Amino acid sequence: MNAKKKFDHGDDLVFLPLGGTGEIGMNCYCYGAGPADDRRWLMVDLGVKFGEAAEPGIDVVLPDVSFLAENRRKLAGLVVTHAHEDHIGAVPWLWPQLRCPIYCTAFAAQIIALKLKEAGLDEEVKVHVVKPGARLSLGPFDIEFISVTHSIPESTNESPAAVICCRRKSSR
Repeated sequence: MNAKKKFDHGDDLVFLPLGGTGEIGMNCYCYGAGPADDRRWLMVDLGVKFGEAAEPGIDVVLPDVSFLAENRRKLAGLVVTHAHEDHIGAVPWLWPQLRCPIYCTAFAAQIIALKLKEAGLDEEVKVHVVKPGARLSLGPFDIEFISVTHSIPESTNESPAAVICCRRKSSR
């Protein structure tokens, strides 16, 4: 009897936090679907972390998106949950490396538009406005913008646990 059993990784769902876990700020969560050699990615939020007293001279800290920048052709898009800096603050700095479409509510889109204009990127970046409660398909992901109560208008899917509601489409 063979004790080794082959496992089919074709339906893998991978969670890759690039920030925001175990810390306050720099929220950036990535979900990968499919086999490792052909995995599609979805990024949720792209925020900053503000420097602390123990980090003199550091104003903001950005997530390291180099892995996704290298694989940007497999990046379905960036979904923004709400317009707080720790969820959108890194967009003008890091979007040029990712060059992916952005999906968010109207309020977040307006705040992002201001940031992109200040960075001179307003003509380059396509921001798609999605209504709270709407559903969206991006690559293998089926996303529902679930409204949540928060301290800023039009907040959706506030935590990574809620974002896992980004259900994979069945390939069958």
